[in-house]
Amino acid sequence: MKLHFRTLGEGEPLIIMHGVFGSSDNWQTLGKVFAESFKVYLVDLRNHGNSPHSDEFNYDVMVEDVVTLMDDEGMSKAHILGHSMGGKVAMHLATKYSDRVDKLIVVDIAPKYYPPHHQQIFEGFHSVDLDSLENRKDADEQMSKVISNMGVRQFILKNLDRKKDGSFEWKLNVDAIENAVENVGEGIEGDVSFDGTTLFIAGSKSDYIKDEDHDLIREHFPKALIATVKDARHWVHAEKPNELGEMVMEFLS
Repeated sequence: MKLHFRTLGEGEPLIIMHGVFGSSDNWQTLGKVFAESFKVYLVDLRNHGNSPHSDEFNYDVMVEDVVTLMDDEGMSKAHILGHSMGGKVAMHLATKYSDRVDKLIVVDIAPKYYPPHHQQIFEGFHSVDLDSLENRKDADEQMSKVISNMGVRQFILKNLDRKKDGSFEWKLNVDAIENAVENVGEGIEGDVSFDGTTLFIAGSKSDYIKDEDHDLIREHFPKALIATVKDARHWVHAEKPNELGEMVMEFLS
């Protein structure tokens, strides 16, 4: 699949991959920071953002999508950064194609299995009657009946797109993601590893990377450094962009 992406800056390539329900837009602010030293590729993974839709949704195909992008762009290897689901794509890419990865950065996700836990977000998507919408405020009001957290609603509603005829649609493939949600939680399995330089970054208020996960991380990524961003929850890049940006730049330099 040919993924949609945008580039910023010049230099060594740095590919950035968002989490589930996200898009390349989520990393635009930090992308500009990294672009002062690198050629940044902000990628929409399949079924997200402006990339094509497919019923096939698993880490094997998502990795091949990224490798196709690298081949098309003439990249023999690149620095890879991924958050959450994008971090899982990054891990699978590094263990399968270790010669294509320079330095690896994984933000707030471990190489373990996570049970499905996005049911409320799917309910939020399904709560919106797209045909009845006159504006984005209507969508927010409809969704507020099932999701009270305004920040979560704003994150989901970034996926709402107005078509040329004035009607609304979801940019991401909600049905394909929901049908394959078990695949999103899949861990790194088997005796596979990436021996390259690696940084795992956890949010101190997030429970995605726990102390007991450190042994598993180093089992698959023996050179991994594990750092924590203070007072950050799962969306580290949104809550603590300055701290995360400094951490990433120090690691890459």
